[in-house]
Amino acid sequence: MTDNTPSQITGSTDLRLPDELREPLKKHLNYLRDRYLEKNWGGRVGFGKHPALVVIDLALFWTEPQHQMGSHVDSVVEATARLLEAARSTDIPIFFTSLDYNPSNTPSPRDKKCQLDLKPGDEPLLQLDPRLKYRPSERIILKKYASAFKDTGFHDILAALQVDTLIVTGVSTSHCIYATCRDATDNYHIIVPAEAVGERCEIMHEVNLLDIDIDLGDVMPMDNVIEYLKGKSHAKLSSD
Repeated sequence: MTDNTPSQITGSTDLRLPDELREPLKKHLNYLRDRYLEKNWGGRVGFGKHPALVVIDLALFWTEPQHQMGSHVDSVVEATARLLEAARSTDIPIFFTSLDYNPSNTPSPRDKKCQLDLKPGDEPLLQLDPRLKYRPSERIILKKYASAFKDTGFHDILAALQVDTLIVTGVSTSHCIYATCRDATDNYHIIVPAEAVGERCEIMHEVNLLDIDIDLGDVMPMDNVIEYLKGKSHAKLSSD
């Protein structure tokens, strides 16, 4: 779980927990974690041998608070930028996702649940946040759905690269992060750096992060992931 202090809390200010509920909620979630562990849920999957990093939806539509899907996620962007720096030093595969926006896309019933405030001409909002320092050698997966895997061919791409570990960062914890981890869990070691994922709603972030850690993958401090990547980088240098 994340150790959010008020200065570290991300998301929308109007969707944050009242201060008096934050610590009791975190205490109860830790209690639930212990109960699941007693029932043999929440074991560690660990790292495999061939990792890749995927950055989910850190485009301007999500990282700039003035937009419909945006919120205060600067710390998530900054943490992901640190992970990208470490990943780039190892030459592991790096992927980004953004929305495959097209006004002619076939509508679905879910469109009534979340009516996106996008119109022709808004395509620049779907470009990656420049703080990520995207490189042309890194692939962008455009998706119509929450999961990075649904109707994108992402599984085939990772299989061709013999990836066995997927490090997942970005937004939103309860939606696109969760959906991506759910679709990946039976094929890959799932690693979620806690500081590098975020959510506009604080309680949804905390609850879904716990759910991911219990059922889908390993949620861990970002520094642990960076140490793992540094080990891969040292191994690469030794083999060169």
